[in-house]
Parts: sequence; structure tokens; C-alpha cells
Amino acid sequence: MIVTVEVACRCGRIAAVPATNATLAAEFDQHRSRLIGIGYRLTGRLADAEDAVQDAWLRLASTDRESIRDLGGWLTTVVSRLCLDRMRSAAVRREQYVGPWLPEPLVTSLDDDPGDIIAVRDDLRMAALRVLHELPPDQRLAFVLHDGFDVPFAEIAELLKCSVAAARQYASRARRAMAEADPPERVPLPEQQRALDDFLTAVASKDIDAITRVLHPAAAVYGDSGGKARTARRPVVGVDKVARFIVGLMEKYGDGLVENIRPVLVNGDLGVLFSGSEDGKAAPRVFSMAVRDGRPAQIFDIVNPDKLTRVPW
Repeated sequence: MIVTVEVACRCGRIAAVPATNATLAAEFDQHRSRLIGIGYRLTGRLADAEDAVQDAWLRLASTDRESIRDLGGWLTTVVSRLCLDRMRSAAVRREQYVGPWLPEPLVTSLDDDPGDIIAVRDDLRMAALRVLHELPPDQRLAFVLHDGFDVPFAEIAELLKCSVAAARQYASRARRAMAEADPPERVPLPEQQRALDDFLTAVASKDIDAITRVLHPAAAVYGDSGGKARTARRPVVGVDKVARFIVGLMEKYGDGLVENIRPVLVNGDLGVLFSGSEDGKAAPRVFSMAVRDGRPAQIFDIVNPDKLTRVPW
């Protein structure tokens, strides 16, 4: 008879493993949050990250542990390679994606611990991830692993099957693209709260001038629907266009867009949930924003139902 124990897998699910692997499972679990964090940054989907981590566990369980000198490094390599395969296939699919593509939002209650994956990591804010996921897969991987997780370029080069110099160049190009895009930095939550309150008050007035006054001059809206719900099909850029777009939404869907909402944290920043209108015309959505100079500068409207399956409605 094989004795088994239960261990967490796929970010919370429970799986049985042989008791002989219990020590290995406990050792693996110490790396889980870091690995899921890497996978999420690379793929933008929590399920893809969890799949990669679970596959890494299965490979570890069938590998001689004594042959692995650095378990953390070995697992990082395995998860990164699995994610790279997903990233390259996803890059092809995104060419047919309807509208802008945003990462799956990580939504938590204001009162809950956001967890190790989110923590206070500034690189997980939606504004930064949006730019990160516009990078080619090789650049994204080199940048995330080196700048975010201190993986040596020699290991990155082996993953990408390129020279060390080329791996450095990939990271350098990504770093330059991130700097040129200049996504708004994360500001303290009280400042975010003031900006959100001013914004919602102005939106409720349905007054274009009032909305324009509270927005940052370089305001932009990024809506992610995948063609499965209604939002902006392309980025709305410029304070006047953004204000008119918002008034158009209010006129179409009514006051429920600002009344039937619940404040939450979205990737560690303040946001709101809208569970949908009673008549079904307005789809459920996750809304968050990035603040610059005390005003909403980037607004993220995620309505693709495939990316909202984990939202705590």
C-alpha cells in the first residue's frame, strides 16, 4: 500500500502525493509563490502560471533530487521555459485579439491580505504590466528574470538558446521600452482614494467639463473585452476624448455604473468591481486606474469574462 499525503498545488488546490515525496513537496512549496509570480508576470494569466508551476512539480517529482544542486534555480528554469512556450504561442493568438490586451486582474478585498504574489511589488501594477506585455516574448523573459528576479544572463541565454550578449541585449531593449513608455508609478492608497472619489463624482455628473478637470491631461483608457463584451475597441487617448467616452458610457448604461460598485484592490492598487446591470446591458467589469500628479492618468476597463473567473464578486 502506498501512503499518501495532501499538498497544495495550482495555487490552492489539493493533490495527493506519495509520503516518500512529502519532504520534497514541502521543499517545493517554499518556492511556490515566487514561481507563480514569475509565471504571472511572463504570461499575464494566473491559470497559465499555475499550470507551469504544477508541471514543474511533476517534473521534479520524477527527477533525482540529489542531481539538483540549486532547487530554486532549477525550478525557475523549468517554469520559465514552460511559460516561454506559452508566451510564443500566445503572441500569435494576440494578433487576432479584438482590442487591447491586458493581463488578468488580481483582485482582492480591501480588508484581505493580498498574498505573497501581489504583496507590495511595484512591477505588478497594471500600468507596468500593460507595457510589459507589449514586449516580444524573449525581451519580456530576459527583463522579468534578470531585473525582477536576479537570474544571471548566462541562465537566461540558455533558456532562450542565444548568446549571453544577446540575452543582455533583450533585457536592455525591454528596459528601454519600459522607460520610454513611462507608466505611472504607484502612489499611496490615500492619494488613489482622493483621485478615485473625485473621478466618480465627476462621472456621476455626466458633465464633460467636470470630468475633464479631474483627469490628467495625458489621460488614456484601455479596455479589454476580447470581443466578448462592450468597451473601447482601441485605446482612447487624450483628456477630451476620454471624457466624451465616459459620458457616452453613462448615457448608454445609466447611473448604475457608478452606484453599483464595490471598492477592491486590483494588482495592489485601488479599483472597483461592477457586477453588471440588472437588464444585462452592462457587463461585469473590473475597473482600476493609475494616478499621476493626483489625477487619473490611465484607466483600465477589463470586461473579458475569461479574465474575470477568479474575481470575488
